[in-house]
Formats: sequence, C-alpha cells, structure tokens
Amino acid sequence: MINLAADNIIASDARPRLPRGVRLTHSEAQGGWVLLAPERIFKADAIAAEILKRCTGEATFSAIVDDLAAAFKAPRERIDADVTKILSGLAEKKLLEL
Repeated sequence: MINLAADNIIASDARPRLPRGVRLTHSEAQGGWVLLAPERIFKADAIAAEILKRCTGEATFSAIVDDLAAAFKAPRERIDADVTKILSGLAEKKLLEL
C-alpha cells in the first residue's frame, strides 16, 4: 500500500521495501547497481543504491533518513527531500512498496 499524500510526503513510520520480484543487485555488465524487475532493468546511481540498500521493510522511513544523514554528514532536511523524491518515483513505477 502506498502512503503518499498529494504533495508526496512519506509517512515517517512507513517501512519501504522492494516488492516481490524486484531486487537490487550489482552488475558488472551494467557497470554498477541495477534494480531488476520483471522484464525491466533500471540503473541505480550511487545515491539511489545507498537508499535502496536500506529499504528492507524493517527500517522506517524516518530511520533511513536519519541513517543516511549521519552516514553522509548531510542536513537531515536535504536527505529527507532527496529520499522522498527517489522513493516516491520508484513507488509510482511499482518498484517499491511504502
């Protein structure tokens, strides 16, 4: 179930995860991280890969943002906005469950 408001705000207690049949993997042939879905493949840049590695369904959205802000020593507000944008886009494509 996708919990997106009209302005693409993700609930802080949402537990993002890849749906069945979608996985993040490192591909030498593609030269980096890719998101594999049935009959589709999406190249993930380094930032998207770091976010997706944390989308296991265990950590909340808020915990993922906190972890990324600490790991990259970046302002939490900026991380929150970037993660929201990436995860919302993936959820719209049915590549992520929120």
